[in-house]
Amino acid sequence: MSEPSYAELRARKVLSEYGDSIFRLAFTFVHNAQDAQEVVQDTLIQMLRYDPSFDTEKQEKGWLLKTAANLSRNKLKFNKVRETDELDERLKAEEKPDLAFVWDAVKTLPRDYQSAIYLFYKEGYSTKEIAEILKKRESSVRSDLARARKQLKLILKEDYDFEE
Repeated sequence: MSEPSYAELRARKVLSEYGDSIFRLAFTFVHNAQDAQEVVQDTLIQMLRYDPSFDTEKQEKGWLLKTAANLSRNKLKFNKVRETDELDERLKAEEKPDLAFVWDAVKTLPRDYQSAIYLFYKEGYSTKEIAEILKKRESSVRSDLARARKQLKLILKEDYDFEE
């Protein structure tokens, strides 16, 4: 058995370190586990094709998420993704049980809001970084986050009798 190539080693590293983050971001766009997995694979192919180099792991992760966001948009445009809310059990299992209802509520928001909420709260990106990833103005990202929070507050209040 031969030694793994540089490309194989890099692909394994990227998948183990960033695969879940890429998948979750793609899922916020396409709402379908199979399509999200394809975006992960396509992101990996782009990384291997262009072989970018980065000074930090944060830059590498940002490039991967930005690429995944673009590929997710393309998938929506070209496949006219079926509107299903297929829930991947891996995602459900990884959520904290006491906060799972919040992420369920997030899934009811418009796609732009879902992406902003996910990147801000789950991945810990700043609004400036989210703007770069989603190709939006930072002010638009802040507006999306504010509107998403307002809608979430209403949803949680109605569905779960949640008060501040």
